[in-house]
Amino acid sequence: MTHLVTDLLRAPVSTGVELCYQTFGDPDGEPLLLVMGLGGPLTWWDDALCLRLADEGFHVIRFDNRDAGRSSRMRGKVTRATLVRAFAGLPVRAPYSLDDMAADGFGLLDHLGIGSAHLAGISMGGMIVQTMALADPRRVRSMTSIMSTTGRRTVGWQHPSLLPPLLTGGRTGKEAYVAQSTRMWSLLGSPAYPVTEEDNRVRAAETWDHGVSAAGTLRQMVAILTQPDREPRLRGLRVPSLVVHGLADKMVHVSGGRATAAAIPGAELVLVDGMGHDLPEELFDTFTAAIRRTADRAARAEG
Repeated sequence: MTHLVTDLLRAPVSTGVELCYQTFGDPDGEPLLLVMGLGGPLTWWDDALCLRLADEGFHVIRFDNRDAGRSSRMRGKVTRATLVRAFAGLPVRAPYSLDDMAADGFGLLDHLGIGSAHLAGISMGGMIVQTMALADPRRVRSMTSIMSTTGRRTVGWQHPSLLPPLLTGGRTGKEAYVAQSTRMWSLLGSPAYPVTEEDNRVRAAETWDHGVSAAGTLRQMVAILTQPDREPRLRGLRVPSLVVHGLADKMVHVSGGRATAAAIPGAELVLVDGMGHDLPEELFDTFTAAIRRTADRAARAEG
């Protein structure tokens, strides 16, 4: 099948914020906004997965969140002390919130002239699409929350082994980034769908070349750590929803996915054995079919 894939484009979404984005598929297809997680660029939504989704009739839109990839860099310094306080649940001043990042998503849809769209988000992106659905459900046709959580601190926790590398900083340059990223993905990846160290190094190098902001990732982290508990509001959500989570996820414990699905009326929960905190190529068909199924449920509800 011939696919229409745009170059990287830019969209002003609010004062001081421009997002880098790219689309796949027929512009007349069903719009599907893909929202990435912490520090992740749009390229972490694999081209092959985007193309499969386009094959299913979606007009796929992937983008760099603020402070990631080639989108705008925000202001506000986050220190190690700030992170430690936020991890402990103590009050800190966040440079921006998940609500602001949700508004970015709506701003991108506005730029594209799209009134409503299907949403799919990974990790922090799942938190963002949940926030979007709660903020304006009329603009959300369906929602898919992948390896994410509700914001309640007693679910979706990180494995303790991840905290030291998450708080590690100070080294700069491509070589240091690639080394650190490769180590991190060796911890986060899916044990049932292993990726070679070389593949992780290639991905890290491509991420660096696309654009990395260590300070921006820290600002995103504080937005995550200061998010509200959405669970009470999710119980009133009437958007057709899908929750996907790996049973081997060390970054966001599967309790986060279970809590999300339990909170949203009628949500479908897909738990995947041996899946960690990544999107293995072997599961692309599973993800695509589930997102398509959820979109079809939304169409039937509208009909």
